[in-house]
Amino acid sequence: MKRENTAIGTNWDDFEKEVFTPDEIRASNLRVALIGEMIKAREEKGISQKKLEELSGVKQPVIARMEKGKTIPQIETVLKVLGALGKTLAIVPLEPAETKAK
Repeated sequence: MKRENTAIGTNWDDFEKEVFTPDEIRASNLRVALIGEMIKAREEKGISQKKLEELSGVKQPVIARMEKGKTIPQIETVLKVLGALGKTLAIVPLEPAETKAK
């Protein structure tokens, strides 16, 4: 006997589109990309979260929560961490596909 799948959507993409607005999806994707780049930069420099605390002034538990996606950090916090990693944010045009989704 075959059971029907009554869950919302059959995969994450379907679920995401049914539950979140396009703006929410874009914001989430941006946060994931930003944090991913922060983790990559920290690891490339070979520094621990504790050392990043010393360099940035942002407490290690805050850095850990950011890296795990358990918090949405304030822009000042992101800039402190990025600065300590020798990085910054840049304002760039959206890709054509992203502007069409609006």
